[in-house]
Amino acid sequence: MRALLPAALLLLGLGVASLLAACAGAPVPPDWQANAQAALKNFSAAYYAGNTRLAAQEFARARAEIASTGRPDLLARAELLRCAARVASLEFDACAGFEALAADAGVEERAYAAFLAGRWQGLDASLLPAHHRALLAGAADAGALAGIADPMSRLVAAGVLFRMGRLAPAGIAAAAETASANGWRRPLLAWLGVQAARADAAGDSAAAAHIRRRIELVLTSAAAP
Repeated sequence: MRALLPAALLLLGLGVASLLAACAGAPVPPDWQANAQAALKNFSAAYYAGNTRLAAQEFARARAEIASTGRPDLLARAELLRCAARVASLEFDACAGFEALAADAGVEERAYAAFLAGRWQGLDASLLPAHHRALLAGAADAGALAGIADPMSRLVAAGVLFRMGRLAPAGIAAAAETASANGWRRPLLAWLGVQAARADAAGDSAAAAHIRRRIELVLTSAAAP
């Protein structure tokens, strides 16, 4: 176990609330850890809910707390969390926040960044969170996703597989229902959009209409005061 952070959390098993928690039995963490933990938890909740402005504010607060340590490796972990949230919501980019810190990141962080980007060739599965290792062995079906207990981690896995063109329709449905079950508007809208496009391509107008009614309902909930 590394200093300050448990290794499993460092690897972004995506138990967001405890990303920066102290190890079990350790003394009460310093203020910066508690503040960063709270801000990252709030960031995650706001981002998945689709509140972009609040998510940005909370991440900036977490970033400032972590930066106070002068530890770019810790900041790199937080940036990976933000990248993972985007992948779960099918927002694919180069993860610039992490890349700017990659030179100071550890081998596990670099491995997780490669995992998120779909750069799996030569990737050492042992460096990844346990629940994502099976994916490197070729398990890309809905059953493999269902085996990931944490819903955020499940959505991240689905997002990576979709990015790589390896996610079957059942996996897309599983991702949509994971987001739905948790009331996460942002990823739900993204995954429903994929389903609607697939229904259109298949000429299934009834399914497409049903999915678009779901999308409209989600959008209506986001607009409510």
